[in-house]
Amino acid sequence: MKSYLGIELGSTRIKAVSIDEKYRPVSSGDYTWASSYENSVWTYSLEEVWKGLKAALSAVENREQIAAAGVSAMMHGYLAFDRDWNLLAPFRTWQNTITGQAAAELTSLFGFNIPQRWSIAHLYQAILNGEEHVSRLAHITTLAGYVHYMLTGVNAVGVGEASGMFPIDSETLTYDDAMLEKFDRLTAARELPWKLADLLPKVLTAGQSAGKLTEAGSALLDGLLPAGIPFAPAEGDAGTGMTATNAVAPRTGNVSAGTSIFSMVVLEKPLEKVYEEIDLVTTPAGAPVAMVHCNNCTNDTNAWVSVLGEAARLFGANPSTSELYRKLYEKSLEGGADCGGVLVCNYLAGEGVTHMDAGRPMVVRRPDSVFNLANFFRAQLYATMATLKIGMDILAEEGVAIDSLTGHGGLFKTPVVGQSYMAAACNAPVTCMETAGEGGPYGMALLVAYMLQKSEGESLEDYLASRVFAGVSGSTVEPDTDTAAGFDSYIKWYKALLEVEQAAVEML
Repeated sequence: MKSYLGIELGSTRIKAVSIDEKYRPVSSGDYTWASSYENSVWTYSLEEVWKGLKAALSAVENREQIAAAGVSAMMHGYLAFDRDWNLLAPFRTWQNTITGQAAAELTSLFGFNIPQRWSIAHLYQAILNGEEHVSRLAHITTLAGYVHYMLTGVNAVGVGEASGMFPIDSETLTYDDAMLEKFDRLTAARELPWKLADLLPKVLTAGQSAGKLTEAGSALLDGLLPAGIPFAPAEGDAGTGMTATNAVAPRTGNVSAGTSIFSMVVLEKPLEKVYEEIDLVTTPAGAPVAMVHCNNCTNDTNAWVSVLGEAARLFGANPSTSELYRKLYEKSLEGGADCGGVLVCNYLAGEGVTHMDAGRPMVVRRPDSVFNLANFFRAQLYATMATLKIGMDILAEEGVAIDSLTGHGGLFKTPVVGQSYMAAACNAPVTCMETAGEGGPYGMALLVAYMLQKSEGESLEDYLASRVFAGVSGSTVEPDTDTAAGFDSYIKWYKALLEVEQAAVEML
């Protein structure tokens, strides 16, 4: 029986998932890794990329049945190479908030929001900084693009991934020519030995062939996959998350909530205005998407769960990690809809949506706040999605219609709780599906299957709806009026708390 392999290099795990011809996950492997903060830059070692890939793949069973594969990774960031693909600067990940000047100037130049995370913002900031490597550039790409090239020799990425590097023209499904020209005119006086279009990887759409595993690529994986396996276009975790949750049609969306949190809403029409809080990207098929991306989600909550578990062990209790999370999540349901006046800012890193270059996690309460465990932990969970809500409220004011959101990631592991709060925050029903348990690598595997199985003219949207997700079960939570009102009250205080957060960043 054939299987299809999806690989994803996430922020905390490198994971490989194989699915069968009925789209069921059949085997997986993973490797835990973490970014490091070196010389004021969040980065990962490229040597560890290959160590992690081999560890994840070695645990996948029946690899001889794999008919095709594809690579996905955390989106955005900056990988710079010379003509011979030698790395010119340490990998700069999506976590960095070091491109403020470049992002602002490019947003003004293009009339299109360029977030700090995007590859073009990193490139232009390097130019502004006068970094030595800029004159030697021949290629810039993303983590997924780099791994795909090393395995296949094809310097290309999927359109969804490309849309987090540089703006995409939704008509031509490649980089926006007018904006490319504007960038080259902007930098002309610097007499750089390249044009921007020459640096960027080729753009492909879902369903297209993106090369095959070469002998050299197979050797990089210690022969764990044989040369000749076809590869689908490399994609970003946003696009694979949309695919894994059947959220590629207009008026649908998904929320991925783990280390970071982001929503993807497929648009019926372009937004009226340019918003710094909203990224405009695409689905893997090239449809326009509004993305609200927030750097901070569950990290601060995870720290508090660890501390509360340590307290429990002082008294002889030894709850498992999963039991701790479940009990605390469920306890939060007993809290007030507005968290009793308890406020949490969960920023460990900077936050583009709220214009913070760094973070200082804090818990704040007024003298009359009701400070108990339920309110405290409910405030923790509200904080994980509060910044996202600020962005989603902008979309609501723009009249963006959302029929359904699908949730996936660690925030939704405890049934109902995260769904309930997210539905209230976004004023939309939130569904969690059993098949989305593997997340991004599962979505990548579906894109691989689509490449081989699609009929002539069959769109990704139709393929997912009619073949993959027809009859798939899931649980849906509708927005609760009282919870939504309580969250709205909380968010007013949360916005005021951000002034305190800014002061903390400056003073501490």
